[in-house]
Amino acid sequence: MDISFRNDFLNKWATCFGGCELPITFFYSDDPGGVALANVPAGRSCIVCELALVRKGHSLAWHTGSIGCTGARRYLGFSNQLRPDFEYFLSTGIEGRMEGEKYIKTPEMVRDMMASMPCIPALGKYIIFKRFDQLTPEDEPLAVSFFARPDVLSGLFTLANFDRPAGDAVIAPFGSGCGTLVHQALIQAASDDPKAVLGMFDPSARSCVPKEVLSFTVPMKKFTGMVANMEESFLTTSTWEKVKSRL
Repeated sequence: MDISFRNDFLNKWATCFGGCELPITFFYSDDPGGVALANVPAGRSCIVCELALVRKGHSLAWHTGSIGCTGARRYLGFSNQLRPDFEYFLSTGIEGRMEGEKYIKTPEMVRDMMASMPCIPALGKYIIFKRFDQLTPEDEPLAVSFFARPDVLSGLFTLANFDRPAGDAVIAPFGSGCGTLVHQALIQAASDDPKAVLGMFDPSARSCVPKEVLSFTVPMKKFTGMVANMEESFLTTSTWEKVKSRL
């Protein structure tokens, strides 16, 4: 990470968004580099819940053995496997054996969806999450994730579209909470036309974030352009001042 870029964003964020929560980032490495290892969860596990510590400024690293959710292991790139009968788990369930989440209408639709979803292998033994202000010159974040309320999302959404006359700079794909934070971000990062990802609509992950909060994840190659545009955008206008006064 270019520290001058890090500091430039932090200064602009403070000016344009006041004291709103800083975003977090992620990247892969074969060496956690002194970052604390996440604890192996006991019982139900959701990495979105575990990221609450990162949002408070405590950097954490996960490896395949410390991720308790099979879905998270897949969406973070550490496995290409899903739990047995996943197509029933996400849809109808199996009478007498498994309660279904009923997020997709039929098992067949789940199979079709998963068949069209690329598997992206992890780029290292560890996935490391850091809050933006904790980044060091050695870090190479792949995406930036904001956990934000509607007024902040309004600013991020509009800024993402500032240099996009088509107005299509943000997508909201179906997926798990961690899937929209990492898997979808990696898909966009590999694109020649990367888009921001609006997420955290997954009911299973909603209890891990405040009720007013969604996620807004931006691949780094798009994020750098957004930061460059901040001082010539609507963020300098009286219209935004009215919004900012209540952030």
